[in-house]
This record gives sequence, structure tokens and C-alpha cells, in this order.
Amino acid sequence: MYLKLVAVLFLLVTVVTSENTSFIYNDFKSSQLLYLDGIAEFTSNGLLKLTNDTKQQKGHAFYQNPIVFKNNINGTVSSFSTTFVFAIRSQYYALSGHGIVFVLSPTKGLPNSLPSQYLGLFNETNNGDTSNHVFGVEIDTILSSEFGDIDDNHVGIDINSLKSEKSAPAGYYDSSSGKVSNLSLISGNSIQVWVEYDGVRKQIDVTLAPINMSKPEKPLLSLTKDLSPILNNVMYVGFSSSTGSVLTSHYVLGWSFKINGKSQELVISELPKLPRLGAKQVSKVITIGLPIISISLVLLVTLALVHFIKRKKKFSELLEDWEQDYGPHRFKYKDLYYATKGFGENELLGSGGFGRVYKGVMPISKLEVAVKRVSHESRQGMKEFVAEIVSIGRLCHRNLVPLLGYCRRRGELLLVYDYMPNGSLDKYLHNKPRVTLNWSQRFRIIKGVASGLFYLHEEWEQVVIHRDIKASNVLLDSELSGRLGDFGLARLYDHGTDPQTTHVVGTLGYLAPEHTRTGRATKSSDVFAFGAFLLEVTCGRRPIEQVRECESVILVDWVFECWKRGDIIEAKDQNLGSDYRLEEVELVLELGLLCSHSEPSARPSMRQVVQYLEREVALPDLTLLTLSSNGLTFGHHENLEDFPLSYPSSMDTPFSHNSSVSESLLSGGLSQKKRVFFSVQAQASKPPSGVEFPKVQPQIKGPFVGFTNTAEVWNSRASMIGLIGTFIVELKINKGILEMIGVEVGKGLNLPL
Repeated sequence: MYLKLVAVLFLLVTVVTSENTSFIYNDFKSSQLLYLDGIAEFTSNGLLKLTNDTKQQKGHAFYQNPIVFKNNINGTVSSFSTTFVFAIRSQYYALSGHGIVFVLSPTKGLPNSLPSQYLGLFNETNNGDTSNHVFGVEIDTILSSEFGDIDDNHVGIDINSLKSEKSAPAGYYDSSSGKVSNLSLISGNSIQVWVEYDGVRKQIDVTLAPINMSKPEKPLLSLTKDLSPILNNVMYVGFSSSTGSVLTSHYVLGWSFKINGKSQELVISELPKLPRLGAKQVSKVITIGLPIISISLVLLVTLALVHFIKRKKKFSELLEDWEQDYGPHRFKYKDLYYATKGFGENELLGSGGFGRVYKGVMPISKLEVAVKRVSHESRQGMKEFVAEIVSIGRLCHRNLVPLLGYCRRRGELLLVYDYMPNGSLDKYLHNKPRVTLNWSQRFRIIKGVASGLFYLHEEWEQVVIHRDIKASNVLLDSELSGRLGDFGLARLYDHGTDPQTTHVVGTLGYLAPEHTRTGRATKSSDVFAFGAFLLEVTCGRRPIEQVRECESVILVDWVFECWKRGDIIEAKDQNLGSDYRLEEVELVLELGLLCSHSEPSARPSMRQVVQYLEREVALPDLTLLTLSSNGLTFGHHENLEDFPLSYPSSMDTPFSHNSSVSESLLSGGLSQKKRVFFSVQAQASKPPSGVEFPKVQPQIKGPFVGFTNTAEVWNSRASMIGLIGTFIVELKINKGILEMIGVEVGKGLNLPL
């Protein structure tokens, strides 16, 4: 009983004496009153280091003693003030992990909190729970759409949730001009923050400024909010931070805090120095045994020179003056060579029509990467191409695979991506996968890819057209979250402008019909490919599957037939079993049909797609959208007989063309009978002069214009004569050009060529 009384008295003394608590740390060399949690630590020179080079971790630092925040008389929260200096250091230019939060919490450790986008504050369950009683000021460097972040460089006021009550891009008000000057949170430079709460006016002010600059008169953020219902009587004050997939260190150089008054000013000159970027510690062995090491170095340098001369050609790179601007984004070929073990077959992750992808571990940083080797075509200037690659490297979204940089050598371009441990999505869908994704996982992947594509189309500073959306280009991270990758074909243009015509590239089954006709990739053509992706993920089938030698199943046709019968759920992947939500599966299948409409104007935007998937807006009734066989891209055109063509067995093979003949071939779609037709609006009334037609119906028995294995033409009608004649004339005109590039014209077809 005596011991209990002593403990109660001790707690009362601690709490009472903390009503006017104030403290200041100009360094953290003597910081016994700080409680550390997670990977947080003190450095030898007095820095508080909240995170290190460990991925997916969190770090906390709290003042050890609890602090009374409420007035004993009226129960309102007292005024408080704090200032601190922080810095964020990343391994990569323009890439960073997650941010840092100044936090008031009922507990010191924030138990059950998650790293990454949750910043070590909350988890999926308690985020937004009013029982958290947590107040924070987040300094965030990652755009998390799920929390409504405004950009990837902002400051926000958080109350019980990571969805900020108010936020603004990082910066400060210039006292001379009165305008906001921007601050880069990931520049590596020290930045000072002031957080103040007026208990009388119930106002929260947040101010930022570069170090050595006096506090701006006008705060960056002001929010009128009574914290009395939010905070408990006794709270803990401190910091929280977390890491994601990019190695980042978060430092606090100094900290001052006070209840019922203004916090003491930090002595900037006494703050500890930040480590140099990329600095290496000198080994004690070198310092002690310098003479011996010097002799050894001479021998090593001699051997290294001999080795360098022998391997100079092997690792030679092409570096032009204009590439100096992209230095931080360029990798050395030698580093990539060793990272991938000489691009060995054991490191090969996959290959396709546009290159081979290898897994690698960077020699120094030990960062796991995926390296894609592609041969750059000369039809576009290398300088413009590299500029686009570097721009794409600045994309930052949780559902995009980060493009870390590039390397070019001897006409070959190497793209370096963040490595995704679970590989591509298609291996979980096709060829009898060993691991089958359930519906919840698939739906989360679909929404994630939609969010990433919406960011590319509308939320970034430029419009990014991906041009190759498919399951094999969606990679899964350690949490099986979908990330859209492979930006090797992506094109950029400014908002409000029209995209330029380019060569037609992409994968059969995902190409929008207008893209093959005009050569112009647009946001709408990306939506079309996304529609094919929706059906592929939900049905577990490729957009075009060959079932027999001369017969292919067109997925969108099949789903459309199920929809017409009123049994669209029959199209779902049978591997899903019964563990799925009926309304979600129907939503995705119907949305896939809507995105596959042959008219670009009839397809939804990615903003609408995200709203449909999140149930913010109801999907329109498809029966009102003329979603008939004329509306679908592979539908059958009435009043026109078919020109059936069979497709290759592998329908996941990308292709590119720049020929008027091939454009006319690709301007059509596939009929419900699984045959390709030529889509034309008007036919010539009679054949052109000089063209004779056989009396028997022509038969295509061999390879035809590089596309088909076997096909035949039947049921020729008078309306088709003019079409065939025009087509033959075009073949005759282009025959020499086509044969020069190895295309067999008219083989097996009894036509006068």
C-alpha cells in the first residue's frame, strides 16, 4: 500500500510540474530524456537520425515525460509552441522515401503503426479513427492518392488521419514580395519549421523557412481548430518517420518546445553538421599503414590500368555534351553489367518484342533493380528520347514502377527500374499458374493500376501516354500491389495540346482501332488498352487466344455475348471459385466493355474510371450506350462480308508498323465469328482499269502480308469488288517497297500482282 501511494505521488508530481514544460536541444549528444523506437538512433556528432538505409521501416523519437496540455479549470488545450530543424537525404536525385511528422500522441511508441505511406503513425484499420487522439504536422515527399495528397512536396495538418485537414505545397512567404517561394523537401538542405497553437483563438500556424533565415511573418498554413476534443489531458510530443522502397535518411538537427509560451530560439551555429552526400569514411588501416598501402596501391593501379585497357571496349559508352544535364539519371554500363552478372541467363526475368529484362543488384548501394535492354530505333532523335526518359523518371506514384535512370551504349538503351519481387501479373493469370490471385487481390490491383494511369493522364505536370498497358507490364511488389511499369514506349505532351502522330507500336489485342489508322496515341487509346486489361484480369484469359490452328477467341466478343445473354458473370475466371463479390465482378466486366468501345468519344476518361471503381459515381446503363456489335471494336459490321484472317498463336507479341498497307489491314477489327475484316465506308462501283479478277473465289493459302498463317475469302459480293480492286492496286504500287523489307505479297492468293 505504501509503495502504491509513493507511485501515485510521483506521477502527480511529474504531471503537475510538466504543465509549463519547456526544453531545447541544440544537439542530441546528451538526450537522456528522449525515447527512441524502431530504427531511430543518435549519431556520434549529435544528430537525431529517425531512419536509415533499411527499406519499409519506421522510426520514432518522443520526449520521455508526459506533458499536461489541458487547463485544469476549463479543460481546454493550452497554447504551445515548437520549432525544429530537419533534413531529408536520399540516395537518388529527385527520388525519396516518405516524410517526417511532428506528432502529439497519447503513447510514446505508436504501436501497430505501419511504415511506407502510413509514416509510422497509423495502419489500414485505425487511420481516420477519432479514438486515436493524435495531432500531427506532416512533411510529406510522396503523393498518396488514397489520402488525398495534393502533390509529392507538401506540408499538412493531420488530425487522427493521414488525410490532412489542410495542406499546402512546401514553401514560405517572402517578406519583400509577399509571394510564396517554393522549398524542395528532398533537396538535402536543412529546413526550419515552426508549429504554434493559440489556445485562445483556437488557431494552428505552421511556418517553414530555409535555415539561417528569420521566421517569416506570414505562416504557410493556418487552421482554426479547437484541439480540446482531439487531445487528451496528458500527451507525448515527438517525431515519426518511415521508409519505403527508396533508401532515405531523415534527420532532426535541433528541437525546442514550450507549453504556455514561445519556444526558445535554436542556436543555429551550434547545430550538428549533416553528413556529406556520398561521403565515405576513411579506414583506420589506411591511416596507420599509409606507406605499406601506398606501395600496394601503386601495384594495384598498374594492374588496374592493364585490366582497364583490356576491357575498355567492352564497357565503352557514348556520352555527348547534352547528356551532362541528365547526370544524376545516368547509370554506368559497367555497374549495370556487374549488377546483372554480365546479363547472364540466370538473371533473365523475361523477354518480349521490345527487349529483355534482367534482375540486378547494384554493386555499391546493393539496391535491387530490373534492367531492360532495348535497341533504340533511329526514327526519333536520341536526344529527345533520353529527355523523355528522364522526364518519366520524375514520375512519383505508389502504383507506378519507379524508373531510376538509363544508360546508352552502341545504339542500345538500358532502362533501370526498381525491382518488383513478385514479378509480372500475367504469370498469376495464364498458363495454369501455381499461385492464383483471389478476387480481392485482383480488384485491388485493378484499382491501383487505374489510379496510376489517372496520375499519368491528368495529375502530373505533363500528359503521359503509356502505349503498352497489359498484364505483363503490371508488376507486383512485396505486398502484391499492382504497379504499372515499362515506360519504354511512353510519350509525353503538354496539357491542352494534341499528341503528335508516331509509329504504331503496342500489342495486338490492346491496340485501339483509331491508333492503328492514324498512328496517334492518345489518352483514349490508353483507356482502350486498359479495358482489355480489365477483361484479362477478371476472366483470366488473354485478349486474343488461339484455340485451333485457324480459329481464335476474341475475349471482348465473348464477354459481350455473355452480357447480351444477361449472364455476364459467366465470363469470370473459373479459378476464382465462389470467393468474390458479384457486384464488383459485374462492374469490372461492364467497365471493360465500355472502355473497349470503338469510338474514342464513347470511352470514359481515367478520372471517370477511377470514380466508377471507387463507387463514387454509378456506371451508366450499358443498354443506353448502343453497346452493340457495332460499338465494340471487334464487333461485326453489317452490310459487309468478312475478310477472315487468323492471328499468330502468341498474342502477347508487340508490333510496330509504318506502312499504308498494314494500316489499312489494321483499320478493322475482329468479327463475332472470330475473323478479321476490313472496315470501309464506301466501295468502288467497278474495278479499276487494268485489274482483272478470277472467276473463282480467291483463296489465301499461305502467309499474307506478314500477318496470317491461313485464311480464305468467301461470299464475295458485288459491293466487295471495288474494295478488292482498290486493295490490289495499292498492293501493286507498294509491291516493290514491301518486298524490299521482306514482306511476301500475294503468296498463295490468285490475284494479278
